[in-house]
Amino acid sequence: MELTTESRQHIEQVAGEALTQLDSIATAAKRNLHDGRTLGSDALASVNTMTSSSAIQKLDQISQANRESYQVLAAEPAIARVVVVDEEGEERTYYICRTTPVSGFQNLASYRAPVGRLASLAIGAEFTLPNGTVVEVLERAQLRPAALADGWDSRDTVVEAEHFGPLTIESLRALLTEVAGEEVTEDLLGQLLAEETVKANIIDGVRRSVITKMGLRDQPVLDQYQDEIFRLPLDKRLLILGPPGTGKTTTLIRRLGQKLDTAFLEEGEQRLVEIVATAQGVAHANSWLMFTPTELLKQYLKEAFAREGVPASDLRIRTWQDYRRELARNAFGVLRTASGGGTFVLKDSLPSLSAEALNRPIQWFDDFNTWQRNAYVQELHEAANMLREAKAPEVQSLGERLSSILTQASDGALASTFGSLAAELPKVQALVASLKEASDGKIKAALNLQLNRSRVFLDELARFIDGLQQAQTTDVDEQDELDADEDEDTTAPRTGRAAALNAYMQAVRAQARAAASKRAVSKSSRNGKIIEWLADRGLTEADRTDVGASLLVQTNARRFVNPVKRYLEGIPKRYRAFRRDRQQAENWYRNEGFEARDIHPLELDIVLLAILRAAGDLISRPNVQRDIDSPAWSALQPILGHYRNQVLVDEATDFSPIQLACMAALAHPRLRSFFACGDFNQRLTTWGARSADEMKWVFADFDIKEITVSYRQSKQLNDLARAMIHAVGGTEQNVSLPAHVDSGGVAPALLEHATDTAIVVSWLADRIREIERFVGQLPSTAIFVNAEDDVAPVAEALNAALSEHNIQVIACREGQAVGQESNVRVFDIQHIKGLEFEAVFFVGIDQLAALHPALFDKYLYVGTTRAATYLGVTCDGALPPAIESLRAHFGQDWQAPGSQQPGTEQ
Repeated sequence: MELTTESRQHIEQVAGEALTQLDSIATAAKRNLHDGRTLGSDALASVNTMTSSSAIQKLDQISQANRESYQVLAAEPAIARVVVVDEEGEERTYYICRTTPVSGFQNLASYRAPVGRLASLAIGAEFTLPNGTVVEVLERAQLRPAALADGWDSRDTVVEAEHFGPLTIESLRALLTEVAGEEVTEDLLGQLLAEETVKANIIDGVRRSVITKMGLRDQPVLDQYQDEIFRLPLDKRLLILGPPGTGKTTTLIRRLGQKLDTAFLEEGEQRLVEIVATAQGVAHANSWLMFTPTELLKQYLKEAFAREGVPASDLRIRTWQDYRRELARNAFGVLRTASGGGTFVLKDSLPSLSAEALNRPIQWFDDFNTWQRNAYVQELHEAANMLREAKAPEVQSLGERLSSILTQASDGALASTFGSLAAELPKVQALVASLKEASDGKIKAALNLQLNRSRVFLDELARFIDGLQQAQTTDVDEQDELDADEDEDTTAPRTGRAAALNAYMQAVRAQARAAASKRAVSKSSRNGKIIEWLADRGLTEADRTDVGASLLVQTNARRFVNPVKRYLEGIPKRYRAFRRDRQQAENWYRNEGFEARDIHPLELDIVLLAILRAAGDLISRPNVQRDIDSPAWSALQPILGHYRNQVLVDEATDFSPIQLACMAALAHPRLRSFFACGDFNQRLTTWGARSADEMKWVFADFDIKEITVSYRQSKQLNDLARAMIHAVGGTEQNVSLPAHVDSGGVAPALLEHATDTAIVVSWLADRIREIERFVGQLPSTAIFVNAEDDVAPVAEALNAALSEHNIQVIACREGQAVGQESNVRVFDIQHIKGLEFEAVFFVGIDQLAALHPALFDKYLYVGTTRAATYLGVTCDGALPPAIESLRAHFGQDWQAPGSQQPGTEQ
């Protein structure tokens, strides 16, 4: 393009100033690193030995943060240069960096700071500085610093101002070298070549970068709309929807980076996170959790977080599959463990659910939650009534008081009911303790009688119990399990005489309870087998009736000892009863084919959400938070420990509304900070969220933002993606390509009737070699196959076909990212979510349609939108009928009619 002399001189001046500034910032950062100029505990201790360890720890954290900032600045001193003018006509130049700026540079600001927004604003936009001054953006340059052996450069710098641009300058350093060498070039040929070099270095518009490595693209400066979203307050519930390549995940990562840095939080936010951190004992910087659907995407997110200076361990970025099991097994006792806790066994492919449960998860959850809540309240009413009908007057009066509290409780107000019941706790505990002492005394007297007759009685019982454990008797008497004393075996020994004593007490209690309530203990249960072994070596019949009556009073009184704990811990058992009830009515569940102790992962989500929401409703009340350490509310403590200041979800539409609600319930109630992003057209699970309404069920005040500028794809592939959504009836999206960006590409290539693998492999090899010739290097390339079993054979055959050009093809089994960046990678289609490549090949899409009829259109859309420029598709037969209308978008190779190689002139 032709630049005026004035504009040309101005760009040269900007280049000189920018490179000098990059050098100065990097030098200062390196100097501070080498000088060790970071506050540390040594320096502090020498000043004041009385300083508290928490203050030292805080200074150490600041010191570490400073070191990390200096390291970033030494490698990448700035990401943007912005010139603004105020109302008085005074100009000011700001340099924006990715991290905390090094001191000594008045005009250097962090992108996370309010002033950092200048880097994202358009020319002519107005902005109010923190001091209240209104400025207008005159000029903007996006810098990509590169440290060379002889100084700094900035590659593919995008410069724009009122009178020119945007322009892409390949190298600022080359621009200055040309200026310095101008007078020396006297001969005509030299001048002509110099002019051509200048033209090649300055390109009109914004150049699309080639994706050379697999991973999430680095976008140091967000666009104006993304920037606005990432700066929204911490206590927001945000959902970003948008097509592939619009920077949803980048915005999410950038937001987390800013919100973790307390220096950039509002004053009120800073105070709040300090209060929460003190209460929870977890620093704000560590109090976040991000969920992602696949292990592969998790690895790429960790890399992207590292670029943003956010340490992201496996504790912070989780798949829901892993986190769900951990919560259910270790935190809430829903799943069985080897040590004897838990109710259910998780079975991934359990045939328990009807189509109705899969299609209407919200209604299914609401049905269970209402049922279990009512069942619990009913249980309390029955317990209070039984106490009212007891023989002892003090038990009757306690029953009256408890019954009165329950009758006065308004429907659904469990928190206030629990609060009122807490006042009766001392009387309930005293009653239970005295009755337990008397009943235990009678049982132990019976045991002593047996020991007097035979000193080895306990040893014989212990041997019998060991035999039961080896036979792994897992049958339980459900009624007895519900009635059993919760405190009986909290620390039950597993073997020997102590275990035998414990088992004797449990079995005799079960027998007495059954006698008093006129029912039998199940003979196949553990207690039933011990009772059978004991024969007449337990209580006498008269004692059995007395002890049984006392135990029933204890059981009913114990319902009120810790009602919150009982409510939460009883949810899994109530779920089992609910499932049995609805099975008989043929609602939500299939009738047979699975055992009562087995549970499907989507059922487990329902149980976890009921626990998390019940606890959350209580914890969110100020009086409960204040008294969380008191016995009435202490059962909520473990759940409080799972709360995080920020919860984030990538590819949110792959998760069900129930799973998303579980994740949302982990956001600390004081902050309720939740940030999710996704795209309904990319939902790759049959149970994933399908609509904004389902999202609004998770949070009624979800702030849903749509971003529509796609930065990944060429015009040809963007057109194909839009046509595909239209063809398969997806959610319409108003996608646009970024202004001034060279978005030209090539038409996607199609190979049909390729039944022979050799034909497919030969065609793939030809296309891959073409790409390397066009680009000058092999960019990031992926091949998607329909099943895990196809990954290795395709990789091996293609490796052989490309060996003469030394192109290596790697089989990425189970979606694992292996090999060098320059390798071509082969994946099973199910692992592709969230990744991007310059070139993508899709093998056998007509077979995909047969394999996944319910999700074929989604897989196809997600797969084709992974490619930035080159897309190749093969079919064993012809294009599937559902997408026959897309045929016009395809050529046979990259040079087919209507296609154009990137970078060639129209």
